[in-house]
Amino acid sequence: MQNAKRSLADSARFIKQWIENPRLIGAVQPSGPALAKTMAGFVDLSREGSIVELGPGTGPVTKALLARGVPAERLVLVEYEARFCHMLAERYPSVKIVQGDAYGLKKTLQGRIEGPIAAVVSSLPLLVRPERDRVELLHQAFELMGDDGLFIQFTYGLAKSPMPLHAHGVSGAYTGKGSAPILMNIPPARVWRYRKAGHGGKP
Repeated sequence: MQNAKRSLADSARFIKQWIENPRLIGAVQPSGPALAKTMAGFVDLSREGSIVELGPGTGPVTKALLARGVPAERLVLVEYEARFCHMLAERYPSVKIVQGDAYGLKKTLQGRIEGPIAAVVSSLPLLVRPERDRVELLHQAFELMGDDGLFIQFTYGLAKSPMPLHAHGVSGAYTGKGSAPILMNIPPARVWRYRKAGHGGKP
């Protein structure tokens, strides 16, 4: 019962934030458990370093990452909305939370994170941003992670990659692979994994 109440409250918060700024939120409800579990499942726990989550919102993917076995001290959440930051701090007090712009990732994390970054897990609404912003985000993420990093991104657009892999400055630099559609999520979604071309094995 308590979980159901929390889920309804989180949906209400998302709808409110979406009405106020749909370009930032990009969805009318949080990621469902099946989607969050799929995203967390692609994280390689054996790789050393922090796991950076972009756009955690009310925390469904954060919860899945912790359930997957990611230690709280390895998680760094980058969230733009102050209200979500306060809520996340209450729910996950051992996780580092950084309020800032994920599309300026290097500047946002400057001085806020020590050591390597193992993976970036993103729930950002990429498709509402121009290609140049998405390309720059991918470049910055791999500058922070190194060539063997992994960028995980979900999308409601089932037809093609949310990262423009054939755009100028990207073509041939990265590889991407999408999961099967996650039909249990509403709406159905797909999870994409991106790697530097020639590094890290299969995406």
